[in-house]
Amino acid sequence: MTGKIVSCGTVLLDPAGRVLLAHATGTNHWDIPKGQGEPGETEAQSALREMVEETGIALDPSRLTDLGRYVYRRDKDLHLFVARALQDELDLSRCVCTSMFPRREDGVMIPEMDAWRWIAPAEVAQYASRSLTRLFETTLSLAQLHRML
Repeated sequence: MTGKIVSCGTVLLDPAGRVLLAHATGTNHWDIPKGQGEPGETEAQSALREMVEETGIALDPSRLTDLGRYVYRRDKDLHLFVARALQDELDLSRCVCTSMFPRREDGVMIPEMDAWRWIAPAEVAQYASRSLTRLFETTLSLAQLHRML
């Protein structure tokens, strides 16, 4: 056992091959919906729960394709799934984040994510963290995932 944290997430692609990224409140970075599993959850259950908590989008488990586990950072691996967004999931104005955390300055509870965007593969580096950008640029090609779905 490596002792690494494993974060489970979903790479949700729209029909044009853009990826859904959510803005982490109070930061300047965007990320795929992901997070650590809860006791008793499978990786897929964790990824689906995180998607609902961070976007309000509920995916049927049958739509997920398991991509496996990837090295992400020294302290964290990602177990990722991919799915294609359906027509009624493309309108990101309907997204809502129910996952809350205390704001550093004053402890007020605020949503973990506060904005959502469809990002073209070529634009990922402008939004995402270095770790996520590196993953998509070196190991997990968004263009290949788009063709696969």
